[in-house]
Amino acid sequence: MFNFMKKTSTKKSETPEQRAERDSAVDKVLLGYEVGTVSIATMVTGLERDGDQLTLDLRLPVNSNPEIIQQELGQLLHPHGIKAIHMNVRLPAPAKGTGSSLPKAMPKTTNAMDSQSQSSVNNKTTDAEPPITKAAPTQASLTAHPRIRHIIVVASGKGGVGKSTTTVNIALALQKLGNRVGVLDADIYGPSMPTMLGVDNVRPELENEQFVPINAHGMAMLSIGSLLDGDNTPVAWRGPKATGALMQLYNQTNWPQLDYLVIDMPPGTGDIQLTLAQRIPVTGAVIVTTPQHIALLDAQKGVEMFNKTNIPVLGVVENMALHTCSNCNHTEAIFGTGGGEKIAEQYQVPLLGQLPLASGIRAQVDKGEPSVLADDEFAPYYMSIAKNIEANINKFAKPIDDKRIF
Repeated sequence: MFNFMKKTSTKKSETPEQRAERDSAVDKVLLGYEVGTVSIATMVTGLERDGDQLTLDLRLPVNSNPEIIQQELGQLLHPHGIKAIHMNVRLPAPAKGTGSSLPKAMPKTTNAMDSQSQSSVNNKTTDAEPPITKAAPTQASLTAHPRIRHIIVVASGKGGVGKSTTTVNIALALQKLGNRVGVLDADIYGPSMPTMLGVDNVRPELENEQFVPINAHGMAMLSIGSLLDGDNTPVAWRGPKATGALMQLYNQTNWPQLDYLVIDMPPGTGDIQLTLAQRIPVTGAVIVTTPQHIALLDAQKGVEMFNKTNIPVLGVVENMALHTCSNCNHTEAIFGTGGGEKIAEQYQVPLLGQLPLASGIRAQVDKGEPSVLADDEFAPYYMSIAKNIEANINKFAKPIDDKRIF
């Protein structure tokens, strides 16, 4: 759950399920325990668990009381089977002549101080511990989830291109091809999967402090929308809290054995996308765009982000390609033509399919019965996209490590 390496030694009597449960409980306690107003999880630089013994490497604020912290963490973790906590604590060194208070950092300026004054400031801060720098995890360093064969993210550079509608129909199409499929709604600020799958009034159960996914037409589904009080409840969270919610939905869910976990991403290339790229082992990404020039510009940014984070782009889906008038049957390319083909050719990725702009597609998801589920006239479009994904997915698969600890 956090950005440090976790090493767990296992006693013979501890099963993989018990390991995962205890590690999850430790993560949850650390995330919720605050020093001042900051989660202690942000202060952990190393963690090792040996059965019921937990060792923490911590960088604590200067006025912290490590003894009290150790006692309180011990009380919180004891119900989860942790009988002893060992803490290796580092505190920032106080500035000379200032007692226990730390010097205030000076803003970086240009020609604001002469060299003598600058030297004086530097001398005051040389005794302070330098900040710890650590390279962010990469996709190459992430091992596959032991129960999920492929994780596919469906993304777009901007909103309003029909990404979520495409996601839910692709997931249902993959299921219809005989796969075990799950759906994770990572659109924290605008979750729509519960409504689109007709389970907006269903709440996930908790079992051994893990979420049990909601059964949505045979698919395992989880969304932040399933945990909110109502459809009009806003998720007004800053980046760190939103990304923390995403990782909790992924890590603290008892996902069944799946061939595919399809993740509906929020639009853009922000905190949630970067956190996913660094923390979740993704097989590949599907980019959804419309033929409109502005949409293509944003879709290109999405492709570039996945390229830079070493996530393969499985292909492009061009949504709203053509509209057929329901009165006269005249067909018109309202948003332009050739956009999906252009971006696919530019980045040398497949054009997975082109979807029509049709009120029927919208109407089906609004009532919780997407086109593939309803098997309407638009279902074949999504079935074709799913078949194109399956045709090339195995060459991007990550090797599975069934000894992974969460």
